[in-house]
Amino acid sequence: MKCKDATRLVSEGLDRQLALGERVRLRLHLFICHYCTDFSTQVRFLRRAARRAPRLPKDSG
Repeated sequence: MKCKDATRLVSEGLDRQLALGERVRLRLHLFICHYCTDFSTQVRFLRRAARRAPRLPKDSG
């Protein structure tokens, strides 16, 4: 699997459950590629931070 495919699956995995084959291929890739592992960690961190951020009131103007 290429890094481009792995990062796409990492992103898609945030929005939907990956199929078994996708999960296996992604885990194998993350096992050998520290760049994509770092990307995955950063994306998950950003998702958690965004969920915890206070909501701003909608502009009424």
